[in-house]
Amino acid sequence: MRISVSSDMDEPVARLLVAELERRGHEVRPHGALRAGADAQWAACSEAAAREVAEGAVDQAVVCCWTGTGASIAANKVPGVRAALCTDAVTADGARRWNDANVLALSLRLTSGPLLKEILDAWFAAEASQDPEDRQNVARVGRLDAARKDS
Repeated sequence: MRISVSSDMDEPVARLLVAELERRGHEVRPHGALRAGADAQWAACSEAAAREVAEGAVDQAVVCCWTGTGASIAANKVPGVRAALCTDAVTADGARRWNDANVLALSLRLTSGPLLKEILDAWFAAEASQDPEDRQNVARVGRLDAARKDS
């Protein structure tokens, strides 16, 4: 799987994230502080990673900042992106399952190495629900994106 990864700071957990994704066989496209010369502001690097998802250049993205909040907000401004700030494995599972999230947002402050692996395990193990109600909700979010593009 091709995965964009952005971080506004070169923190140990961000480096561990890249290494763990590569260890799992994913192709990683780094942004922000993870790529020399790239804009490391959280809004810019999160947008860059999210745009790659929306454009189909990558399958998913992981965006990081100190709290994870700014990264998730910036990513969610890109139409077609459903970013979820996940601080535990149960939330990551639910985000993929019920929300069909395609961007994982993480807090550099809260995410330890062991927790990161648990979150990634849950994220990659979960599949989007095919329940009609869940699909209707995801479709509604898509219509919100379309309305935003038209305005």
